[in-house]
Amino acid sequence: MGRIFEVRKAAMFARYDKMAKQFTRIGKEIVIAVKAGGADPDTNSTLRRCMQNAKSVNMPKDRVEAAIKRALGKDTSNYDEVLYEGYAPHGVALLVETATDNTTRTVANVRMIFNKGGGSLGNSGSVVFQFTRMGEFKIKNSDINLEEFELEGIDYGMEDIGEDEEGNIIIRTNFQDFGAMSDFLEQKKIEVINAEPTYIPNTTVSLEEEQANEVLELVAKIEEDEDVQKVYHNLS
Repeated sequence: MGRIFEVRKAAMFARYDKMAKQFTRIGKEIVIAVKAGGADPDTNSTLRRCMQNAKSVNMPKDRVEAAIKRALGKDTSNYDEVLYEGYAPHGVALLVETATDNTTRTVANVRMIFNKGGGSLGNSGSVVFQFTRMGEFKIKNSDINLEEFELEGIDYGMEDIGEDEEGNIIIRTNFQDFGAMSDFLEQKKIEVINAEPTYIPNTTVSLEEEQANEVLELVAKIEEDEDVQKVYHNLS
């Protein structure tokens, strides 16, 4: 086997690892949604959103159903959603969203990863002010008249609209308008590929390539932890 095979194999395993992480993250979100609002997606909008997101990453239907059943079980762990704040090397701000059944374990692991990566874990409130909490929706760019759509969407909290590299439409709202925008898109019968709360940096930090790679290596290490759901940063 030559080098090309090894490169392809490494890329394949990296893709599988990313997919497995996405399935685990969404599985936890489903459990949290069911425990908070029940197992019927028709009456639980958060669960409905989680199921949409599962579909967008090709999460098998049986895994979605298994997560719902697990949430209904008496012995299922309760997940606490905890946001950790800190700095990567070179002053880059990081927010780490976790869903954990053992906060003592999680904070110890996150702190260790920060320290080993040349960063530092901060106190609550030390970093989050550098970000704005928003809702983000990805929808298919079919036959939508963007001008008319934007004018309508403003009444439901639309703050920003644009396109990603794949030509999908990205909508951002204030966090408090997340539900209103979800309802608006449902009323318009617009297919939502993905919808989730997110943190957008108010300002970004530019670094040389070598320094940026140090930051991204730390982010990747944090993302590998089983309790970590998402990591946000203000690296440009």
